[in-house]
Amino acid sequence: MPSRPTRRDFLLTAASAAAMSALPRSASAAVDGDIDAHVHVWTPDVAKYPLASGFDVSQMKPASFTPEELFVHTKANGVGRIVLIQMSYYRFDNRYMLDTMDRFPGVFSGVAIVDESAADPAGAMRELAAKGVRGFRINPGGTPLDAWIGSPGMAKMWGAAADEGLAICPLIGPEALPAIGKMCERFPKTRVVIDHFARIGADGVIRDEQLESLARLADHAHVHVKTSAFYALGKKQPPYTDLAPMIRRMRDAFGADRLLWASDCPYQVGPGHEYAAAIRLVREGLDFLSDQEKAAILHDTAERVFFG
Repeated sequence: MPSRPTRRDFLLTAASAAAMSALPRSASAAVDGDIDAHVHVWTPDVAKYPLASGFDVSQMKPASFTPEELFVHTKANGVGRIVLIQMSYYRFDNRYMLDTMDRFPGVFSGVAIVDESAADPAGAMRELAAKGVRGFRINPGGTPLDAWIGSPGMAKMWGAAADEGLAICPLIGPEALPAIGKMCERFPKTRVVIDHFARIGADGVIRDEQLESLARLADHAHVHVKTSAFYALGKKQPPYTDLAPMIRRMRDAFGADRLLWASDCPYQVGPGHEYAAAIRLVREGLDFLSDQEKAAILHDTAERVFFG
């Protein structure tokens, strides 16, 4: 039987609580730590989770990246929750992502892929939302931009996302930004989360005109940007400080409460790169961010968009 608390115990507890509340938001971001807003997982068990047509196991690099393998990186770096992005290997079969979410309740949110050319993509979105999915990835692939973004199925998806409070997550290059802007005008209530700065700097050059094209989307109140995939942009070398001006430009345009940090694992932990370096850039390498802004980018925005 526990002993009865003393007055000293009460005072110590109260003092501890006061000290925690006085900490900067980034120092006590949440009990569960920061949030990684973009991670892929997959399994070598292709019998249970077969690959989509056009993919084979030789394309799975690394051969395995399960949630347990992911946790080696996230737990060591104070990341407690994660947004899973459906892996292209599985295309419209979201089962492995959903099963991972079920295995670790409360740890994961999900961004699924549905077939916008199907008869009822909005119905598929609602079914997945009932299973914890909070966003839907779209990607033109080899389809011409106008045909892709202007398709009837895409309109259904954007409309359903607005109605259900879900996010549309475009994986695009900077050339697609004007088309996304037109859809934002057409569907002003749809929440949009642009992946990886719209891949600006993927060729090694961060162009001002492309940054301005992305920044113009800030005029649409529900557009967000992932500050992510540092390993793949600009100089593509840690500590990634060459990306600081791009992050600052996005902060100035969108505000920190519409930015989300993400690793894009497992690619962020490939040769020459480490998980710690990616999160350290935001935590320690950007002196123009306040503690509150760091907390928004590392936790608060992702919590609101994908866990709220």
